[in-house]
Amino acid sequence: MDPLPPVDSAVAKIAGAGVTLPDGRLQITAYGDSPELSRQLLALIRDGHKRAGASLLWSYEADAEPLPMVGDIQIVVDHRHEPSIVTRVTMVEVKVFRDVSGEYAAIEGEGDGSLEYWRRTHWDFFSRECARLAREPRQDMPVVCCVFEVLNVLPEQARP
Repeated sequence: MDPLPPVDSAVAKIAGAGVTLPDGRLQITAYGDSPELSRQLLALIRDGHKRAGASLLWSYEADAEPLPMVGDIQIVVDHRHEPSIVTRVTMVEVKVFRDVSGEYAAIEGEGDGSLEYWRRTHWDFFSRECARLAREPRQDMPVVCCVFEVLNVLPEQARP
């Protein structure tokens, strides 16, 4: 996956769309590891179904990125790295994969919202991420579980 755009660049694009960001630490984030998955996950956020995301703690460590914190303002970019949604982090927990709850899976809002669906699809996603990190996926791999509220949905552009 390509590096995410600099915060300043994303902020300028958002300002150009007439959106004023609230105070808070700014982060750039993305969902999915392919254009199709990014489109699907962003659509779930825009439609109000998805209000959480999960990442590997190992990815943050390998990429020297700070963990999200409650109150962070996240500029979510699409697969082309264009700002798409602005969120505020409302909860962050690090759990091992096998301890992620059905309640959290439902908040993530993917598929049928079940823990079984969450475990199957996230195992696949985290396995691809582990390959990037030269690690083996494990039931006790640390997962950063992040709940958010949507502050702004930017107008959709033509998205190839």
